[in-house]
Amino acid sequence: MTNQPLRVGDPAPDFALADENGRTVKLSDFRGKRVIVYFYPMDDTPGCTLQACNFRDAYLDVQERNAVILGISPDDAASHTAFRTKYNLPFTLLVDTDHKVAEEYGAWPEGASYITRSQFVVGEDGRLVDVQLPVKATESVQKALDVLAG
Repeated sequence: MTNQPLRVGDPAPDFALADENGRTVKLSDFRGKRVIVYFYPMDDTPGCTLQACNFRDAYLDVQERNAVILGISPDDAASHTAFRTKYNLPFTLLVDTDHKVAEEYGAWPEGASYITRSQFVVGEDGRLVDVQLPVKATESVQKALDVLAG
């Protein structure tokens, strides 16, 4: 777990996680693009579904701003596959069952039993340009779009 909270300007901690298809996805693979990394508690729950569907609905706007979306939760690949299929989610969901990446980002507080809904926007250079810890499901996408537009 990180000792200090992550702040704007810090290098985004790199990670390598499996997606819902078992392929390894690394944050560093997206250097040169902006990346919205969002942590959410659980697939197919009301708040998480609202947040994911809002990202789905803004997907083209995000792409037009040279950005990609990576959703991360402790759910397994089968759960992510069902969630993506049910809601036609066009972006990647990553498996963090041991919540190591969430811990590194401060989204899994020490002693907690769940992820704090949060999001981080990583610039093209791999540095954080926005930190929302925590973030409300209803405000998440607009906050990310505002950062991408700025």
